[in-house]
Amino acid sequence: MQTTSPPTPPWYRQVSRTQWKSFFAAWIGYVLDGFDFVLITLVLTEISDEFGLSTVQAASLISGAFITRWLGGAVLGAIGDRYGRKLSMVLSILLYSVGTFACGFAWNYHSLFAARLAIGMGMAGEYSASATYVMESWPAALRSRASGFLISGFSVGSVLAAQVYDWVVPSLGWRWMFYLGLIPIAIALWMRRALPEAEEWTESVAEKGAKPNPFRPLFVTRGRATVNTVLVVVATVSLFLVFTPGGAGMVPVLSVVAGLSLAAFAVQLGGKRGWPLYLSMIVTLFFAFLYSWPIQALLPTYLKTELGYSTGQVTDVLYFAGFGTMAGCWAAGFLGDRIGAKKAYALTLLASLAFVYPVFAVQNNLLLLGILLFLLQATSFGISGLLPRYIGGHFPTASRGAALGFTYNVGALGGAVAPVLGAHLASGMDLGQALAVLTFAGTVIVVVLVGFDVPARLNRLTDPDSTPDHLAVVTAEKPVRADR
Repeated sequence: MQTTSPPTPPWYRQVSRTQWKSFFAAWIGYVLDGFDFVLITLVLTEISDEFGLSTVQAASLISGAFITRWLGGAVLGAIGDRYGRKLSMVLSILLYSVGTFACGFAWNYHSLFAARLAIGMGMAGEYSASATYVMESWPAALRSRASGFLISGFSVGSVLAAQVYDWVVPSLGWRWMFYLGLIPIAIALWMRRALPEAEEWTESVAEKGAKPNPFRPLFVTRGRATVNTVLVVVATVSLFLVFTPGGAGMVPVLSVVAGLSLAAFAVQLGGKRGWPLYLSMIVTLFFAFLYSWPIQALLPTYLKTELGYSTGQVTDVLYFAGFGTMAGCWAAGFLGDRIGAKKAYALTLLASLAFVYPVFAVQNNLLLLGILLFLLQATSFGISGLLPRYIGGHFPTASRGAALGFTYNVGALGGAVAPVLGAHLASGMDLGQALAVLTFAGTVIVVVLVGFDVPARLNRLTDPDSTPDHLAVVTAEKPVRADR
């Protein structure tokens, strides 16, 4: 008598109730990320009026969060590697909440800037902690979906911020936007209080009694520890001066100093075998931010100044963009699980090139512009929903949190450079043309880097036995070498 195997349940039933709960506890953190990014841009004029800020000071409140992101991502990621993903998630959201609370009670520019530094550290830690937690908790075959669904929270937060702004600020003022931001933070903390630890981290690290220390290469000798402590200060101060009025006239030199300092950390953290992977991953992520953030940061300016759109029309267009990104994140998850994260990332980005120039060719048709922008954001910014899956697969469990947190948030400096570079290009051409050129060129570079698997190929030159995809491996991993 022939027996048949039971039918495979639909994918959403392969995820347990606890895993879904874990996902939503992490997803709220990404909602806060998107909410904060749009929030600070929306209330910038009100803050400038109250504190009497110059244009440069106001802009520095946006870029200020980038100063501490690299440090927050690395430190909180390392805590997750050593003590567990859950603790890192809780600490990240607590630090984020302190920054948000302080923003609401800020009394001048300096106090608000300090609060933005705390938010930057918490935001960076949130990305690495939540991404590693969810992917290490979900079934291996569904981890691209976990990644894409998780990142969609950013778009939800951005759309939510725009709507809340219309309801709150005209009647209650800008501070209430930050006060209300504490509500989802409280919900996230409440949901995270009873979460189980990530399964893969538990099996690979905790149950073996391992105490990984991703920062060990930085402190192996007293001399190296001293040098690296100085480098932390140099990198932080350089970035501070780059993104504030204090560095006026010295930005190119300070940028090189900061870049070399961060590259020195990458080489040491990667070790003899892994340093090409760390450096190439940072470069890939830098260009990923460089192609996507000019539109995120300068699209409202383009719509207002060059197309003459009203505030209401700009809001409508931003809704198209936000929902396009959200849909792209969801689709990226399914496509990544079907054909692989790297292939899905490269092919979808390649398709996005068809929409870049048409978006900036539309002049007086809001509906057509909205549709084209929806498609561009879905295939361009939306595909970045695969980034946690893409990055995490390159690193073993014992160092994944710190590696993902460090490489992603150093690469995120491309997001701070993008608006400045876009504005610089606009001095010699229309702003729309400048945004199109920057987006197109950056996308082509990322397609090449990801499509030809450059980080992994470079890694195999120094580490021929490296695992192709650590997140596809659900069994115990090999011991971490001392030089990694």
